[in-house]
Amino acid sequence: MALPNKNEILKPVGRIRVWYGGLILVLAVFGLQLFYIQIIQYGHYKAAALSDQLKQYQIPATRGIIEAHDGESIIPIVLNQQLYTLYADPTFIKQPDTLAKQLVPIVGGSASAYSGLMKTKNTRYVVLAKKITPQQQTKILSLKSPGLGTQGVDYRTYPQGSLASQTLGFVGVDGKGNYGIEQALNNQLAGKPGKLKAITDANGVPLAASKDNIDAAPKNGDTVVTTLDLSMQAQMEQILQQDYKNTKSQGLSAVIMDPNTGAIKAMANFPTFDPSNYANVSDPTLFNNAAVSNAIEPGSTMKILTTAAALDQGVIQPDTTFYDPAHWIVDGFNITDIEQDGGARQQNIASVLNLSLNTGATWMLMQMGGGQINTKARNVWYDYMTKHFRLGQTTGVEQGYESAALVPPPQDNGAGIDLTYANTSFGQGLQITALQMAAADSSVLNGGTYYQPHLVDNYITADKQTVNVSPKVLVKNVVSAKVSQDMQSLMENVVQQHLAAGFPYLNFDSKYIVGGKTGTAQIAQPGGGYYADKYNGTYVGFVGGDKPQYVIVVYNMQPQVPGYAGTYGGQPVFADLAHMLINSSFVSPKSH
Repeated sequence: MALPNKNEILKPVGRIRVWYGGLILVLAVFGLQLFYIQIIQYGHYKAAALSDQLKQYQIPATRGIIEAHDGESIIPIVLNQQLYTLYADPTFIKQPDTLAKQLVPIVGGSASAYSGLMKTKNTRYVVLAKKITPQQQTKILSLKSPGLGTQGVDYRTYPQGSLASQTLGFVGVDGKGNYGIEQALNNQLAGKPGKLKAITDANGVPLAASKDNIDAAPKNGDTVVTTLDLSMQAQMEQILQQDYKNTKSQGLSAVIMDPNTGAIKAMANFPTFDPSNYANVSDPTLFNNAAVSNAIEPGSTMKILTTAAALDQGVIQPDTTFYDPAHWIVDGFNITDIEQDGGARQQNIASVLNLSLNTGATWMLMQMGGGQINTKARNVWYDYMTKHFRLGQTTGVEQGYESAALVPPPQDNGAGIDLTYANTSFGQGLQITALQMAAADSSVLNGGTYYQPHLVDNYITADKQTVNVSPKVLVKNVVSAKVSQDMQSLMENVVQQHLAAGFPYLNFDSKYIVGGKTGTAQIAQPGGGYYADKYNGTYVGFVGGDKPQYVIVVYNMQPQVPGYAGTYGGQPVFADLAHMLINSSFVSPKSH
């Protein structure tokens, strides 16, 4: 028999090698796939494998509380109360009709509504009821019904009622802060929620509860200690409520600020709202803190800043006299005073403020331009308004919806820019909030330092560390120290002159210094021009002993009073607030 040749022997060997190589390749592919699944994608497939048993829950962080000063004490003004949300996982509810009937005696409501929710398709979570009390929660858990659970939720409570509500704001149903401090400091107050994982049985009931189930612990929010003084705030609100009625006002706002730090000691508006029942408020404008969000033309209170700027420029002196023609023609328009006050005659800086002469403020603006309103005058005045007094920009106070207000730019716009700037010198043609005015006038009266207005004294972190908030200087040398002293004297003179003119409520003990300035502002019409019979009444003043300790700003919207809105709608409110500060010993008398 013939032997097989070499090629015939090699053919089966080649086939074996090919099959062996293919087998190795297949095994390598499977090996790589197993490596990818078991090593690279381990986390993904583990989560998928446990998807029916492993549930992850969010652990809410406790929202920080808000506190305020009350003499030497610190008192909470916003607290948390833990109530519960009742929820169901419809995939585990076996007898929804029966369970619904069991819930009604505990939480009230409609059995049919509960049953309908628990029959919802394609969902693992439905809310049955909110704000369940701890007692109700205990009864619900005693039902031991798979798929039924409760989750603790913090709700805000207000032990001081509606006090400072527009400054505080409120927390909505989504857990986020709205308006006021709650909105501005939401991140600090809210903290950061944690994550909880739990292995469950087929009914969704956790098999074990331990610290090992926590993926990430929650970080509770900071406590915010405000600069507000509770007694001062409460008395201010009582005064505003009464003066709101007395003047038949459309809205009344006031700010009391420490001019030497920028700390806001009291701030309020009337009408206001109850934060415990914010959902029942029909007029959402009540949520706004008008003192920081409502910018208006401030009227003649602006003459304080015009005078300070002209003095600081050196173009006038406190004892400067000038001939007042009783009217100026600017861009073809006649600028006059609300009351002629004797017509054309010699005037001085004190009489410009006391008699509130629009023509006097216009004359001071002219001096900034070398004797006339021109590009130089506009630029100098604009620089003081925006860079020295920081008007036309937000202050950065810890409040939601702060308005930047409006200062017109100085460039010639072909629409009577000189007239516009003449108007700004006496408080028309621009917009300022009460808070902006308080901060600007504080810088004029404290020696020339602009402190950022602030409502936070300090933060207390979740681990009990106190973080103090120091006064923040935004502008130095707003005006010179001499100008500051001069303005203090000029404003004191206004109060003394008004007292002599027949306003007895401006009589203050000589141990205290009190100064101020009225403002009666025409209200602009939407289509241009001003209403002939609608005015806002404003007032800016201070009270102190050896130096101004508090600056007070009052904005009274359309008061129905027998005379000038500033004199009869703003000035009495200021006087009430100033007397309150003195009578309650908030003001230190002169040391000599």
